Amino acid sequence: MTTHSNTYIGFWKRTLASIIDAILLSFVLFPLLIGIYGWGYFDPNVKGFVAGPADLVISWIVPIFIIIGFWVWRQATPGKMVIHSKIVDATTGENPTIKQWIIRYIGYFVSFIPLCLGYIWIAFDKRKQGWHDKMAGTIVIHKSDQSKQVER
Repeated sequence: MTTHSNTYIGFWKRTLASIIDAILLSFVLFPLLIGIYGWGYFDPNVKGFVAGPADLVISWIVPIFIIIGFWVWRQATPGKMVIHSKIVDATTGENPTIKQWIIRYIGYFVSFIPLCLGYIWIAFDKRKQGWHDKMAGTIVIHKSDQSKQVER
C-alpha cells in the first residue's frame, strides 16, 4: 500500500505539536534552571547566551536526549503524539535509524537559522517535509497510516 499526500502532517499541525513540546520541555527544564540560577536567569541583563555549565547542560544537551529519546521510543515527541502523527523513513515508511534521528535534530538548526525558512518550507512542500526532514530522509505522517512504502 502506498501513502497518499493527505496522510502527511502539514505546517499548522506540526506547529501546534512544536508549541506543545516547547511548553512541556519548559515545565521540565525551567524549574531546574531557576533552582540553580534563581529568577535572575530570565533577566537578559544578568547573563549572557549561556549562564554557566549547568545552563549549557540543561538548555542544550538535555533536550537533545529527550527529543531523540522520544523519537527512538515512540517515533514522535509528545506534541506529535497529541496530533496523532509519527516520523518515518521517507523511503521505507519504517522507523528511521539513529543516524537519521541525529541528522534530523541537527537539521532543526539548519531550518531555523535562515528566518525559519526550513520550517516554512513544510507549508509548500508536496510531502510536507521541512529542510530537517529532507536532510534526514524522513516524513511526518498520520499515526494510523501503517503502510510500508511511501510515494516519492
